[in-house]
Amino acid sequence: MEINFVEKLKDVMNFVIFDVKGSNFTLLTLIYLVVSSMVLVFVVKRITYFLEHKFFATRITEKGNRSAIVTIIRYLILLFGFLFIFKSAGFDLGAFSWLLGALGVGLGFGLQNITNNFISGIIILFERPIKVGDRIQVGDIMGDVVAISMRSTRIITNDNISVIVPNSQFINGNVTNWSHNDRLVRFHYPIGVSYKENPEEVKKIVLSVAENHEGVLKDPAPALWFVEYGDNSLNFELVVWTSTYIQKPVVLKSELYYIIFKEFEKHNIEIPFPQRDIHIRSGLEQKIIKNQG
Repeated sequence: MEINFVEKLKDVMNFVIFDVKGSNFTLLTLIYLVVSSMVLVFVVKRITYFLEHKFFATRITEKGNRSAIVTIIRYLILLFGFLFIFKSAGFDLGAFSWLLGALGVGLGFGLQNITNNFISGIIILFERPIKVGDRIQVGDIMGDVVAISMRSTRIITNDNISVIVPNSQFINGNVTNWSHNDRLVRFHYPIGVSYKENPEEVKKIVLSVAENHEGVLKDPAPALWFVEYGDNSLNFELVVWTSTYIQKPVVLKSELYYIIFKEFEKHNIEIPFPQRDIHIRSGLEQKIIKNQG
């Protein structure tokens, strides 16, 4: 009974599902491919985790560079791993030339966007206009790059929202990288005071507030630029450098404005508001003007 069961099991496992130019694709082959692929993916994950968090962690300090190198290694191992699995399964890879040809036609017609994003992902990994950890703005989206894959890039906004951006947008569109060289940025915040105020006193107060804020760098030092004589105010621009508020410039602006407002009140510095002079003419005045014309 056991012999018959084993023979039947062998017959089932060796059942030919289809034939590819002399290479029999059996149920056993299918199981081998599935199991081998799962093992390959698992091993690659373990290897890349070790490389990124152990091996390269002490050798490459820049997280973005480390992530790019590990991603390239991951895809190379997967490529050669799948080639080895199919070769060891007894398939002649040349027999799949027809499949590659059909895939090429499909890529040319129906998968143009996927191909474009895939190639863009390779360009990003090698050229590195952006990298993991960068603060970027693409279109109306601003946030931190947390992952770069071959098809898309994941960005986390200040509201902790994940935005998946196709890689082609980083190659074909305009991208602002706030931390391409380093995580040191300069922000400009407008400030206006009344014409009756002394600009030197305003400068002293505002710079004192900026210099005492923990998020503003001392070097480069903050500055207050006298921008213009406005319609209703003397217009200044507070220029500050920061490395800690790169993700939240509005928060830094708000904190500085709160303190500046209190200091202006303490020193009786007037903050102007728009004023308009309205001249009203009576009907009699309009009639006289018309007759004189």
